[in-house]
Amino acid sequence: MVVNLSPPPPSHSCSIIRLANSKTPISEPWFRLKTHFPKPIFSPSFASPSVTFTCKKQFWHGNSRNRLDFRTWSIGGFDYGNFEGPQSVLEAAAVLTAIIVVHESGHFLAASLQGIHVSKFAVGFGPILAKFNAKNVEYSIRAFPLGGFVGFPDNDPESDIPVDDENLLKNRPILDRLIVVSAGVVANIIFAFVIIFAQVLSVGLPEQEVFPGVIVPEVRPFSAASRDGLLAGDVILEVNGSEFNKPGPNAVHEVVDVIKRNPKRYVLLKIKRGEQNFEIAVTPDENFDGTGKIGVQLAPNVKIAKVRPKNLVEAVEFTGKEFWGLASNVLDGLKQTFLNFSQSASKVSGPVAIIAVGAEVARSNVDGLFQFAAILNINLAVINLLPLPALDGGTLALILIEAARGGRKLPLEVEQTIMSSGIMLVIILGLFLIVRDTLNLDIIKDML
Repeated sequence: MVVNLSPPPPSHSCSIIRLANSKTPISEPWFRLKTHFPKPIFSPSFASPSVTFTCKKQFWHGNSRNRLDFRTWSIGGFDYGNFEGPQSVLEAAAVLTAIIVVHESGHFLAASLQGIHVSKFAVGFGPILAKFNAKNVEYSIRAFPLGGFVGFPDNDPESDIPVDDENLLKNRPILDRLIVVSAGVVANIIFAFVIIFAQVLSVGLPEQEVFPGVIVPEVRPFSAASRDGLLAGDVILEVNGSEFNKPGPNAVHEVVDVIKRNPKRYVLLKIKRGEQNFEIAVTPDENFDGTGKIGVQLAPNVKIAKVRPKNLVEAVEFTGKEFWGLASNVLDGLKQTFLNFSQSASKVSGPVAIIAVGAEVARSNVDGLFQFAAILNINLAVINLLPLPALDGGTLALILIEAARGGRKLPLEVEQTIMSSGIMLVIILGLFLIVRDTLNLDIIKDML
């Protein structure tokens, strides 16, 4: 991700995840996520990023099977985003770690195959838990498995490699360095395609048919919804006497908006339970931020089927369409983030939130981890191409400036100032997000 050729000691930057909200009610396997990844950085190193999410959805409308764009969203003010079960948390953390390893392996292989000296390959950051050495490279597992880095001995004062060695990264031609810096992004793009291909072959792609109303997949015990008689499996048809303008995601947001605006004031819900229609008055509890919450998961009222390819050619076709659909959503989400940054800044979340989201996906249906992993990979690739300090794109920009200057590098002090300022910003923001997202977990709020 980022190349920092300043000497040790290394500096670390934390993961950054952008979510539509830090708490995401993922209750069905059709939910798909969108993401973005900044990262941790070591010196000198390529560092593995952190993640950002934007959420959208995808479903099939009515009986016409016209594919609409619709991916997972989160519902603020509801009790979501917790770590439910150690297995799902481990699965989500494993997905995140695998993506980091793939990214860093891209940098590592691009350098090694060109004969460029590499000194370190680390999974995680912080104190070393275990390590071994092979072919002059230190491989290590670190205490915090939310990042990683590939280290180069270019400016390492402890290295016995001459500073003018042609196989030091900094001494290689511009094209060689461009390949090394961009290899992590390429690795994540390839990995995302492979993940989607595996999903197509193993479980298929979801087809969805939308029906009126909003379904309640889960009601939390001792919540306002449970207290006032709402049951899992109920379908909400109206809120305060008003029907929903559209079925699908918009209906979910209408319910959420009414609940959030009415803490401690009853909300009249028209419910379908089996063949019966009746009304229930629910009084939302007041959340810590003053909004209402009733303690349920909500989802569009849809039926799902899986579509499987008939042959290998069709599998590749399905994979390509799905990949480009996810990629376009990532780019669109990133565009909206920058265009509406003042509104979206509060929705930025850290690595704690991304694992919470992944745990929800895994707890609902392991199949959802395919989409979770694919979108994280695509977001990581896109975000790291941005020309910002502490990202691969920032390093690429410096190399391109060098090329435009006829091979003359910027002064080392200037490059170090640019990179160190970006790294410091990522560290501060990452720590802030980790603390904030941890405090937002239901298990922590219940203790406070």
